[in-house]
Amino acid sequence: MTAIMPPEWAPQDWLWIGFPHDGDEWPGVLPRAQEQIAAFANAVAESGQEVRLMVRDAANEQRARMLVSEQVTLEQRAYGDIWLRDTGPLVVSAPDGTRAARRFGFNGWGGKYLMPGDETIGAELAEDAALPVTAYDWVLEGGAIDGDGTGLVVTTEQCLLNPNRNPQMRRAEIQQGLTDALGFTRVLWLGDGLLNDHTDGHVDNLARFVAPGVLTLPRATGTGDPNAAIYADAKARAEAFGVSVREIPSPGLITRGDFVEPASYANFAITTHLVVVPTFGSLHDADGVAAIGELFPDRAVIGLPADAVLAGGGGFHCASQQMPTAGWRA
Repeated sequence: MTAIMPPEWAPQDWLWIGFPHDGDEWPGVLPRAQEQIAAFANAVAESGQEVRLMVRDAANEQRARMLVSEQVTLEQRAYGDIWLRDTGPLVVSAPDGTRAARRFGFNGWGGKYLMPGDETIGAELAEDAALPVTAYDWVLEGGAIDGDGTGLVVTTEQCLLNPNRNPQMRRAEIQQGLTDALGFTRVLWLGDGLLNDHTDGHVDNLARFVAPGVLTLPRATGTGDPNAAIYADAKARAEAFGVSVREIPSPGLITRGDFVEPASYANFAITTHLVVVPTFGSLHDADGVAAIGELFPDRAVIGLPADAVLAGGGGFHCASQQMPTAGWRA
């Protein structure tokens, strides 16, 4: 039996989170994005889990320390974007319970957002955590996949089959790569991700496993939901595959000026004691948080504002990466 990536609900030693620092990535909203990420870090730390908040330099460390509690550890790191879900290490657990890190190629989400430090931060974090690192020569971001701990993984064709990632690899080769590197033996292929998602349809903004064989998906909410057809297609594919589907509301139409935001409650972060759901000032926020709360009866579930974070291209799940506790076995 090979090593496998634990599900996110497995016990965690700590959570890495990235702190926004680049005004060009958050034009006009950088201070609010920092405040929202800090609130996320504080909530996880107050739940009893260690949080390691990455800060870019001394000035950002000073700013972060003004916003977070003493329970949050600050670490200066060289990184570009804050999306550690994609650039951080993916940790697998061997049958004997030992951990190791997997690192893949990273090309700025298909060559769109290339920032210094993003290619190296994953290996640096893994090495500092004393994890042996295995590198692979094909492109994969952590937000493009979500596993249930049994060998089943969900992804989207829009992202993993996108020619801007691995044009030399066909579907079967990518599936084999997921098996070899992360222990996934079955792949549920959904179609497109959310409209205007910078990542070309990362699955963590659309579909998440909440238990073995149980997938949660948004359902269209309100008139003019821009992703109604995408949600319906994902549900049909998931049910045809044979997984159990639990629906949650979508935020409905969320805009910033004329831009339709890829807003999703599915970008929640699962931690050892707490699930943190992004909210957007939508009339459906409370219903979205409550629906996710029903999926996690063993954890507290809270909603925190994330509209400014989303303006930079992601959410709480995107900005974090967990360190699974040693000893987990499938």
